[in-house]
Amino acid sequence: MRPASNQPTSLYTDHYELTMLQATLHSGAAHRPSVFEAFARRLPDGRRYGVLAGTGRVLAGLEKFRFNDDQLDFLADTNVVNTETIDYLANFKFSGNIYGYAEGEVYFPYSPVLIVEGTFAECCILETYILSVLNHDTAIASAASRMSLAAGQRDCVEMGSRRTHEASAIAAARASVIGGFSATSNLEAGYRYGLKTVGTAAHSFTLVHDSEKDAFTAQIESMGEDTSLLVDTYDVEAGVRAAVEVAGPKLGAIRLDSGDLVEQAHWVRQLLDDLGNTHTRIMVTSDLDEYAISSLRSAPVDAYGVGTRLVTGSGAPTAAMVYKLVSRADDNGEYQSVAKAASGKKSVGGRKFALRQRNSRGVAEAELLGVGQPVDNDGDDRNLLHHFVVDGELADGWTGHDAVTAAAQRHTESIAELPPHAKKLQPGQPVIPTLFIDPHNRG
Repeated sequence: MRPASNQPTSLYTDHYELTMLQATLHSGAAHRPSVFEAFARRLPDGRRYGVLAGTGRVLAGLEKFRFNDDQLDFLADTNVVNTETIDYLANFKFSGNIYGYAEGEVYFPYSPVLIVEGTFAECCILETYILSVLNHDTAIASAASRMSLAAGQRDCVEMGSRRTHEASAIAAARASVIGGFSATSNLEAGYRYGLKTVGTAAHSFTLVHDSEKDAFTAQIESMGEDTSLLVDTYDVEAGVRAAVEVAGPKLGAIRLDSGDLVEQAHWVRQLLDDLGNTHTRIMVTSDLDEYAISSLRSAPVDAYGVGTRLVTGSGAPTAAMVYKLVSRADDNGEYQSVAKAASGKKSVGGRKFALRQRNSRGVAEAELLGVGQPVDNDGDDRNLLHHFVVDGELADGWTGHDAVTAAAQRHTESIAELPPHAKKLQPGQPVIPTLFIDPHNRG
C-alpha cells in the first residue's frame, strides 16, 4: 500500500478562512483557545441514520496541512493575506486536540462527529478541508449502508469510478467499504487502502472479437474458469450457453447488465442449473440503488455491482455537515459557550460529550448529548468520543488500511445495536432521538 500524494492539503480551503485568520491576528483573537464541532443539524430527508466516514482521510491530511514556499508565494502575489499572516502560515502546524466518533459509527442530528480544540486560528483554517472530506465520504458511506442492508448477505461491489471525479472515486471506494461493500473496481483505492478489487469486462471486449464465443474463450484462457463473463451484449440466453460451453461447470460467474433483472435472474439461474452450472454465480449491475437491490431480494442473485447512485449518495450527495465554534476562552482564560442563533441554522453552544443510550438488551434508545463531562453513567450507555490527535500528534490506529477495516467493523456493530426499523427503506424520522441532557441530572 502507498500513501496518498504528498501534495500539501493546506490550500484545500476557502479564501474566507484566511480573511478571518488575518483579521483575528490583527485583533489578537487568533490565539484564543477555542472549540469547534462538526455536526449535521438534520439527516437527509427520510433517512433514519447516517454513517460517518472520512475521519481517517481528515487525520491523514492533517499531517500534510503545511504551507510550502510556492503556496506562500501564491498567497502573497495574489494579495490574499498580508505579510504578518504569511509569517504565521509559514510556521503552521496544528498543535491542538481532536476528538470524535469512530469512523463507521452511525450518527444522528447534532451528533458532534468531530471536535477540534486549539487556538481560533489553527481550528478556523481547517474548516473547509474537514467539511469537504466528511460531507462527501459520509454521504457515500450512508448510501452504501442502506444498499448493503438491502442486499442482506449478498455482496455489493462499488463500480462508480467512471461516474465521478477521479479523486472522488478513490474516496468513494473507501467509504463504500466502510458502509458494508465487499470490494471495489477502483485499483488506486485498492493500492492505497488495501481494499479488495474485482472486475469483469465491458461490452466493448465482446464487440472487438469476431464472436461472443471468441471473447469468452480469450477471457477464460487468460483469466481462468473462475472469472465473470458479461452475457448480455447480444442475446442473454445465447450468451449464457456460450459461456457454459467455453468454461464448463467451473465458470465463476455471469453478469447481467440490462433488461428486467428480476425476471432474467430467475430464468438464467434455471438455465445455468439445467446446464450443470449450479455453482456459477449471478451478478447484476445497471444503475442499481437500495430500492432496486431490495426489489431483487427474491431473485436468485449472488452479488450487486453499484455505480452512479452510490458515488452520488443515492439522492443525498452531501451529509450537510457544518463546522461551528461552540466555545472560546474569554480574556480571563475562562471558556464561554457560544452559538449561532439564526433562524433555521441554530447551533448549541458548549463543548459536548456524546453517549449512545442503550437498554439492558444493548439496543440503542437515544443519542445523549450534553455540555461538559458525563456523569451518572448507568453502565449501558456507550461513550462515542475518541481522542484522535493529542497535542498535535496523531494517535495510532486511525489511518491507513487497518483503519478502514476497523471502520467497517464499527459500522457492522453500530447497525446491529440499532432498533430493527433502522433497516427500513421507507422514509421516516431518525431511528433514535437526539436528547440534550444535564450531565448532573439524568432524570
